[in-house]
Amino acid sequence: MPAVHHKLLLEEALQDSPQTRSLLSVFEEDAGTLTNYTNQLLQSMQRVFGAQNEMALATEQLSKLLLEYEKQNFALAKGDEEVINTLQHFAKSVEELNSLHAELASQIADKMVFPMVQFREKDLTEISTLKEIFSIASDEHEAAMVKYSRLPKKRENEKMKAEVVREVAYCRRKQHQAAMQYYCALNALQYRKRVAMLEPMLGYTHAQIDFFKKGMELVSKKMDSFLSSVSSMNQSIESQLEVDAEVMRSSQRELLSVDDTVYMPDHDQVPVNRALVQKAGYLNIRNKTGLVTTAWDRLFFFTQGGNLMCQPRGAVAGGMVLDLDNSSVMAVECEDRRYCFQITSPNGKTSLILQAEGKKEYEEWICTLNNISRQIYLTDNPEAVAIRLHQTALQAVTPITSFEKRSCFYSPPQSETRRPLEPEDLIVPGTPIQFDIVLPASEFLDQNRAGARRTNPFGETEDDDGDSDTHDSLLQQVFAVRFLGSMAVRAGHTQEVIYEAMRQVLAARAIHNIFKTSESHLMVTSTCIRLIDPQTQVTKISFQLKDVTQFAAHQENSRLMGFVLQGSDWSDGGEDQPSFSVFAFESNTEGEKICYTINLGKEISLAKKDPEALAQLMKAMPLTNDGKFLLLESETGAAVEAAGPDEQESEA
Repeated sequence: MPAVHHKLLLEEALQDSPQTRSLLSVFEEDAGTLTNYTNQLLQSMQRVFGAQNEMALATEQLSKLLLEYEKQNFALAKGDEEVINTLQHFAKSVEELNSLHAELASQIADKMVFPMVQFREKDLTEISTLKEIFSIASDEHEAAMVKYSRLPKKRENEKMKAEVVREVAYCRRKQHQAAMQYYCALNALQYRKRVAMLEPMLGYTHAQIDFFKKGMELVSKKMDSFLSSVSSMNQSIESQLEVDAEVMRSSQRELLSVDDTVYMPDHDQVPVNRALVQKAGYLNIRNKTGLVTTAWDRLFFFTQGGNLMCQPRGAVAGGMVLDLDNSSVMAVECEDRRYCFQITSPNGKTSLILQAEGKKEYEEWICTLNNISRQIYLTDNPEAVAIRLHQTALQAVTPITSFEKRSCFYSPPQSETRRPLEPEDLIVPGTPIQFDIVLPASEFLDQNRAGARRTNPFGETEDDDGDSDTHDSLLQQVFAVRFLGSMAVRAGHTQEVIYEAMRQVLAARAIHNIFKTSESHLMVTSTCIRLIDPQTQVTKISFQLKDVTQFAAHQENSRLMGFVLQGSDWSDGGEDQPSFSVFAFESNTEGEKICYTINLGKEISLAKKDPEALAQLMKAMPLTNDGKFLLLESETGAAVEAAGPDEQESEA
């Protein structure tokens, strides 16, 4: 008895992945091939029925077509060897008996032509109809998902959202039902195909034996056992079809008995898994269609090693989209859409904006991509490493959103023997981290009162006062940056403390899903460093350049930089003790440029004490036309272009 080795799994009908669609196309190709072959075979049978006077020629052609079954190259032909051998045996018998086939119109019509016509009109037509229904349901589901994806976040209407969610659930359920009916019909077709091929020939042979008793005694004795085995095989196939059909019906009822929340997006009850190193699912990707226009496409994305792959629906395999090693992933606000995040390559020249379907998928995608970016997948046990790093980072940092200082601050004695610095020597474990700089309301009002000066990134002011610390500055340079965080540290004169502070800030952001950052303008002058709001031009915070004791760019990610700020701590019995804090930033350009500018500002500040040294420094550096500001090297076009039109660095 031939077995069916290929089936469409009903459990995968709801996900509707590209792999399932690819397998579905194979079944559809098989059904199309079967339809063509069935039409040819039926035409041949009808010719046998109508060509009584040319029966010998018709049966000879029928014999040839029976042999052609083996050459049809069915996509799901595996396991049909018994059917092929049986048809070949029938073809040989037809060829031997072609001289005796006459006056068989009624018997041939009842036992040979009719079953094949019924198979074509009932089974193959059903496949075509279900295919069309499934296609319409899929289109309606895609349209519903597009409408759902466009739901606004800022002006969210709960009534509209509920209606759209119900529409998505209805369309998804409708597509699920149509898919399962279509899959069941295609699976059953693999059995009916075999019955349809064997039953007409079985009836045809019996008709020949019944009609031509004379001269068939010898032949019938040779074929009795063969026909009996074919009848048994046919009955076995039908019984197997009934069993499999009942299993599929039971599975279909079980799968349809689930709660409606299965069909609703953003209703996952399972907690977020932050230790994943592989992820797959549908995402919306933003593509540019013009200079200022964009379009969103819903595609199937999956990770493979350190690469992000994309597989369009119906494609056999996926293609690489982006190398994730050392890339950065962060949440972004994009076109008033929810659950959007951006992946940026290490050099900053390539970026993707993707949208997840729900909050759980959104958080898991960000965590998974961050894990892959750290190259955890190259270890022997990636998931265990990801869990261990997650737990270690949770113990190492406890981020808060205030500038609170620890009551005890350790300052190592100068007489201690120097040894390699450990993380505990640089930063006290559990030191609070500030992730944003919020301008106090009183300070905002003070800066916006009548007569107050507003900082301009190009050095211009509303009131040209002589008291301004930037009025006589020889250096003014503005960089577009994003503030990552700040924390108190123990040491202030080593670059290692900056690297360790960056590591803890980035780890805390990743653990607590703090990915949103706002862009600010970092103005470096020869006297101070200012962080300016680009919208209001209000100074968020200002540091004296003389208080900056150390600065450095990240060793691996050149877009990250930080500096150490020295202050005073009066908490220990009224004595003035030095305190240090690290401020970490991400820039649109290389962090080395900001460090170079800070170093230049300190050199100018020191040179002001010596007029001759200042004159030599001014001769070595080009000035603007009015002789007011130093001119630095202009940014490269590639770096500015990579930052985007809203994130380009400004220079004075």
